[in-house]
Amino acid sequence: MSDTPDPGPPPRRSGDDPGGLVRRGGPPRPPSGGPPAPPIRPRRKRPRGRPSPFREDRPGRPDALVDAIAGALLADADDWTASGLIGRVAVVFAGPHDWVPRLVEQVLELYPRPPADRPRELQAVVGVLLNDLLDPAPDDDGDEPTTEIRPVPRPVHWPVASTRTVRRPFATPPLDDAGDLAALLGVDLVQLTALADTRLRGRRARSEQIANYRYQWLDRPSGPRLLEAPRPRLLSAQRVVLHELLDLIPTHPAVHGFVSGRSVVTGAREHVGAETVLTLDLEHFFAAVTAGRIWGVLRSAGYPEPVAHLLAGLTTTATPVRVLTAMPPGPDPGRQFRLRRRLAVPHLPQGAPTSPALANLVAFTLDRRLAAYAAAVGLKYTRYADDLTFSGPFRQRAHVRSFARAVGRIVADERFRINEAKTRWRGRHERQTVTGVVVNEHPAIARDEVDRLRAVLHDCRRSGPAAANRHGHPDFRAHLLGRISWVASVHPARGARLREQFDGIDWTA
Repeated sequence: MSDTPDPGPPPRRSGDDPGGLVRRGGPPRPPSGGPPAPPIRPRRKRPRGRPSPFREDRPGRPDALVDAIAGALLADADDWTASGLIGRVAVVFAGPHDWVPRLVEQVLELYPRPPADRPRELQAVVGVLLNDLLDPAPDDDGDEPTTEIRPVPRPVHWPVASTRTVRRPFATPPLDDAGDLAALLGVDLVQLTALADTRLRGRRARSEQIANYRYQWLDRPSGPRLLEAPRPRLLSAQRVVLHELLDLIPTHPAVHGFVSGRSVVTGAREHVGAETVLTLDLEHFFAAVTAGRIWGVLRSAGYPEPVAHLLAGLTTTATPVRVLTAMPPGPDPGRQFRLRRRLAVPHLPQGAPTSPALANLVAFTLDRRLAAYAAAVGLKYTRYADDLTFSGPFRQRAHVRSFARAVGRIVADERFRINEAKTRWRGRHERQTVTGVVVNEHPAIARDEVDRLRAVLHDCRRSGPAAANRHGHPDFRAHLLGRISWVASVHPARGARLREQFDGIDWTA
């Protein structure tokens, strides 16, 4: 008896397997022996009957057929009648087809009024209806189609769909199409397309000269953070979008960050004198907001699909691969992995003027759910950017933990994530801070923080700014002014005294 293992039965050859490598009852065996290759995944098959004419590998570009018919239907939304629709579809083929009246009848059943702001939705519906009309479903026994399959017609004309704003729930300016958006931004259509970059050419570009953003990694103790600053042309367009559109859409009353008339102080004032203050942090707040969610917000504001698509492109970006590979190491590999995945797809850039307003609008449902949940258990809720704050009476520490877990489930359901490392709760006997403001008795800046600032200003007057800048701030003067303004926002009188010290510094030394 030979010690050579039995190679098994020879491979079965068939027309579907020209290499003869498929064996019945087992994985394919390589021709020269060795370990078996991984099994071949079976291809998904269409139900019995003829193949659909709407496969992309079929000549005639059926996707172009759907686009042409949908464009013809919306070419004149003012004439949304059966005769008008049939006539416009006939122009696409330079002649009538017997299935067109049935198609128009089904479209009118679904859309009694023209979907002038939803051309893409209409294209999807037309594709499904055409699939049923030109490729009939099989009989109940699944053997043959009920009627003979029709040839795929070829369009000869491609009418352009005219879109318009159908509803305006807010006092935002109407933007019917890309031309109106370009006029609002003061650019032409070519420039608008380049700035929006809806095809993500900037993500694959190797040169920074054609990118719409400048990128800079910041090394933080909690992990790396990416600043994505728009270049001047895009920055100008985003500011117009912010002031002319986004500022006119209301946010939730619990939001105090980046909202006119609200601030850190107004948010902290809601929690003054509370028995317990619970603070949580949303992980990668801007990066977690995708372009699809922005598109949904803009659609809910009444803008047509093409306009919402361009606006989402103007306000989001996908980080280039070369930037992602340069991410510095951090203390939490899992957190870095999640950040890299979020940055790889179109997201809100941290550095764009439109990002805070859009993040507030996307988080509206989250704010509504958290505010309702807090009110149901007798607590107060506010949010400043990615900082969530709850305050009120908690009987035990275990109740705080249980409430925090419930909040985490709501946050996850709204497609955000809690940064567990930054969850804090403080009782009355401890220093309670909300976004840097002490709220035990009244809104205040921590005394040690003010004392340190006063000492730095004194050192500047005595030894000069260069000697006092021990941490090497590139713009030490602006750094000190920012800290003084922070104190003045909470304590105006104390901020005025600090400003007097600042004015006595000799910056020429």
